[in-house]
Amino acid sequence: MKIEEILNGIEVVSVTGTKNRAITGIEFDSRKVKKDSLFVAIKGYKSDGHDFVNSAIASGASAIICEILPEKPDKNICWIKTGDSAKALGLAASNFFGNPSRSLKLVGVTGTNGKTTIASLLYRMFLQLGYKCGLFSTVCNYINEKELEATHTTPDPVQLNSLLSQMVDEGCDFAFMEVSSHSAHQKRIAGLKFAGGIFTNLTHDHLDYHKTFENYLAAKKSFFDSLPAEAFALVNLDDRNGRVMLQNCKASHYTFSVQTMADYRCNIIEQGFEGMELKIQGEEVWTRFIGAFNASNLLAVYAASELLGAAKKEILTILSDLHSVSGRLEVIKSPGGISGIVDYAHTPDALLNVIDTINKIREAGVHLITVVGAGGDRDRTKRPKMAAISAEGSDKVILTSDNPRTEDPEKILDEMETGITPDLKRKTLRITNRHEAIKTAVMLANDGDVVLIAGKGHETYQEIMGVKHHFDDREELRNALLLK
Repeated sequence: MKIEEILNGIEVVSVTGTKNRAITGIEFDSRKVKKDSLFVAIKGYKSDGHDFVNSAIASGASAIICEILPEKPDKNICWIKTGDSAKALGLAASNFFGNPSRSLKLVGVTGTNGKTTIASLLYRMFLQLGYKCGLFSTVCNYINEKELEATHTTPDPVQLNSLLSQMVDEGCDFAFMEVSSHSAHQKRIAGLKFAGGIFTNLTHDHLDYHKTFENYLAAKKSFFDSLPAEAFALVNLDDRNGRVMLQNCKASHYTFSVQTMADYRCNIIEQGFEGMELKIQGEEVWTRFIGAFNASNLLAVYAASELLGAAKKEILTILSDLHSVSGRLEVIKSPGGISGIVDYAHTPDALLNVIDTINKIREAGVHLITVVGAGGDRDRTKRPKMAAISAEGSDKVILTSDNPRTEDPEKILDEMETGITPDLKRKTLRITNRHEAIKTAVMLANDGDVVLIAGKGHETYQEIMGVKHHFDDREELRNALLLK
């Protein structure tokens, strides 16, 4: 594609050199540059792409998009100066791949918790409705039913548009996508046309990156600010930030709630560990999910499906057949009747929701034993909160290692323990080895008790000192339960 076509919609300050040159690919990582690539220099969180412009040129780049021009620009290179390289990358990638988001209905889901569940269930819903669909999620990406590994909640702009282009080529009608706060702030979604946006909730998370809750909120809101007038904006009124998302949003506004009046309403009629019966828009439906937060997730799926044109009866029929997303309140029963639960809850609010759900369902005399950790190289302020929530809501809690990454797991546990008050220490254990922690939790459980393994959910690895080792909470729990 010619440079001139790639620059469509980009705010260009100046161009030096010919725009009539053909480009073979777009890169923002100088190590991936090939002959006649367009290199986009982005000021990142940890490094500045402007420092790697010469390396990109040496590898064959023939055009550079940047915010700062060198003192003596190479005359053989086409230099494009812009005020925002990150936004330019999204627009350039979208143009290069033929603006694929305009050829299907793309729906983005954002919020702290619930993104994966809602996006994944919408994908499954529309597959069962007979459509071809794509999915971008924390767990996995899909083009129709072809599975692709997911490395980030939201891919980078080049990968994102490449996958969207493949979805269009495969005849997809819809694509459902988790929109992380990082991706919104880094403008990875610039240039995409969304048919709808869904807001779940906003709680404590990612403050290591955003620094303040206000910045975190602003990143989420920027997604809704960018929605076109012909799209829909569907927000959760049970979170006070739901209405904030709609301020200055040009899209059509819709609301959902399990607590108050809204465009879409839901009530929990009955629930147990096998599922719950809901009343959605006046119609009763049995689902295989548990918890008020999942009632909210299912209501969002129902509402979005209807806004996308699906019929009420078909939606409810399929809802009753859908099952939990991998690692989200996944129940594993032992032969003796112990209920093991694996959940991805890695924020204080998500952990509180899961423990509250279990406590509402478990009967008198049934004990809850919780195994929980906190990730390394991430928001440290949530560590004591997660320990406190676990200890307050459980009969026994075992603090253990999560993904320590490059941190010392013992120091992470030290920080978690600061949230344990003296009266809660009597029911708190500390076992750094996650395998031993899960094994111990099951050993402590009696028939009928509940063992919750929180934090890693669907993940099949444990990252220690930058190395990923195979570790699957579900495997560990199943093996421990079999030995009980």
